Amino acid sequence: MLDRILIGDCIEQMKTLPDGSVDVIFADPPYNLQLSGDLRRPNDSVVNAVDDDWDQFESFEAYDKFTRAWLSEARRVLKPDGTLWTIGAYHNIFRVGTTLQDLGFWMLNDIIWNKTNPMPNFRGRRFTNAHETLIWCARSKSSRHYFNYDGMKSLNEGLQMRSDWTLPICSGGERLKIDGKKAHPTQKPEALLTRVIMSSTKPGDVILDPFFGSGTTGAVAKRLHRHWIGIEQDPAYAKIAKDRIRKVTPANDDEVTEAPSKRAEKRIPFGWVVERGLLNVGDVLTDATGRTAARVHADGSLIVSGGQGNHRGSIHQVGAAVQGAAACNGWTYWHFNSGAGPNQPIDVLRQRLRAQLN
Repeated sequence: MLDRILIGDCIEQMKTLPDGSVDVIFADPPYNLQLSGDLRRPNDSVVNAVDDDWDQFESFEAYDKFTRAWLSEARRVLKPDGTLWTIGAYHNIFRVGTTLQDLGFWMLNDIIWNKTNPMPNFRGRRFTNAHETLIWCARSKSSRHYFNYDGMKSLNEGLQMRSDWTLPICSGGERLKIDGKKAHPTQKPEALLTRVIMSSTKPGDVILDPFFGSGTTGAVAKRLHRHWIGIEQDPAYAKIAKDRIRKVTPANDDEVTEAPSKRAEKRIPFGWVVERGLLNVGDVLTDATGRTAARVHADGSLIVSGGQGNHRGSIHQVGAAVQGAAACNGWTYWHFNSGAGPNQPIDVLRQRLRAQLN
């Protein structure tokens, strides 16, 4: 069942999947755009808008019924600690959000996808629709969901990843075309799915996309060594997706293996650093500026005396005391003389010892 496209109605196809069988769901459901008549540019040319039958619903009630049905099946096939992503615009995302909460999903984030190159507002009667909204939620309030915090921080040049993402729409060479026309009207950019998949899954996890379309989810999942299941009711779209994914070359193993979360890494007491001779008893540690100094005691504590007061305790306690702070990360506050170049934080020694133990 893995790494394949199931052709048919998404609700009926999800019923064939076992309970609790997927780690993450990414869903790009119909937006129910409620378009009436052609959308034209100022030069009277027709805009290639989404007017397919699959995006048409008789009423809001009909759309809500459809939403509840597919989300109910989605929740059933999710693992207890699984999460679901869904994307939409102002036409539908609030209705989808209400249903998610009614069914017991637990909201984690709403993500604003700011489009760097949105379609202009041709009629000039409202603001340009320059964003879409993603909702990320856990299967339940008690779910222990996975979040690649360190990976997202690294992707954002060392800063915490925010809930507003600035990314371009799918265009240029990435946009699939047949005879010069879009192969699928709502193809999502691979950059968006890369961020979704990297943030909430691990290599080997199973990702379900019940509205597979042109197969962006499958293409990115394959490249990043995740398993995928796609559901698509249109055989023509399914063929496009299948051909696309077949051409994807998976990344090398070392390019997609996440570093373990710092919270999950083995705890290393500072005393171990001293015991193993990475620092010697009596060595002097300083803060980054070199103005504050402490000596290493044989039991792994630090001692400060003199103008900075008299303090003795752990690297964290003494670091906080000399700063007059409530808390301190001693691993990054205290620095040692490495003998080559500027002083380095003692966290370097912790990582060296952790590597040895591993």
